[in-house]
Amino acid sequence: MTVFHRNEKKKPLPEKLKGGVIAIGNFDGVHRGHQTVLNRALKLAKSRGVPALVLTFEPHPRTVFNPDKPVFRLTPAPVRAQVLEAMGFHSVIEYPFDREFSSRSAEEFVRSILVDWLGATEVVTGFDFHFGKGREGGPAFLMEAGKRNGFGVTLVDAFRDEGAEVVSSSRIRRLLAEGNVSEAAGLLGYRFTVEAEVIKGQQLGRTLGYPTANMALAPEAELKPGIYAVRLRRADGSLHDGVASFGYRPTVTDDGAPLLETFVFDFSGDLYGEHCRVSFFGHLRDELKFTGLEPLVEQIRRDEEEARALLSGVRPLGELDAKIAF
Repeated sequence: MTVFHRNEKKKPLPEKLKGGVIAIGNFDGVHRGHQTVLNRALKLAKSRGVPALVLTFEPHPRTVFNPDKPVFRLTPAPVRAQVLEAMGFHSVIEYPFDREFSSRSAEEFVRSILVDWLGATEVVTGFDFHFGKGREGGPAFLMEAGKRNGFGVTLVDAFRDEGAEVVSSSRIRRLLAEGNVSEAAGLLGYRFTVEAEVIKGQQLGRTLGYPTANMALAPEAELKPGIYAVRLRRADGSLHDGVASFGYRPTVTDDGAPLLETFVFDFSGDLYGEHCRVSFFGHLRDELKFTGLEPLVEQIRRDEEEARALLSGVRPLGELDAKIAF
């Protein structure tokens, strides 16, 4: 996957990436709704023999306009790029989003980015995509701009699940805040996945016989504290089942900083400093405070058994999930 950053001194786009089909959006979560847009772009690009690119924005616009309350990212930029690569895209453009950029007119966005820089032959986006100062650029504006500038526009309707409810990033965030990683996976089309560097913790798990790979998620992560059945993928691509605790470790400490602690089954190596991915398969229980270490260890044993049983029978939700969590 080539991740291209527009702010590299306004570096020109490689010629091999020009003249392609451009899927535009934030695509946080790359969920099943986003996938309808993205798959349409992939199909069009393949039929025309041109590049398929994703144009997205960093940081998330909601975070720029409300920095005191950054949005809970379902897929931070590196994870999003991995999911897009798994879908079949070869390039993603992460355009820097700031207040100066948001003040540009819709016409300038079309001319400077879509036409002059990307040389787009087709733009594919959601039916409600808006852009430019004051969100002045909407579907009708984009369609007319395409006619004037020689590129096609494909607008994709909202995707609804089996219950006829729109699949959205905010809906998935609510499910994760409830610990419902199974239903969230159904809307994503793959298991919810995080990525971070493995850091040193108190190393208490090692003394208890349950060493953990500790990862600090973004402070705005709203995943419900609790115990989860997970799979951890190392930087070398190897995959390992495990059970993870996300939360505040009330039995041993309460320092106010949530931590993801994964006990990796049947593994004895050192993961410190590695960037690993953890995919969530099921919520086992809420976080509890025990009266001492002995009942804590006994509960960890039960959690391990339950996680092993759950993971032994899982199957991919689809092709995308097979590439990410299997």
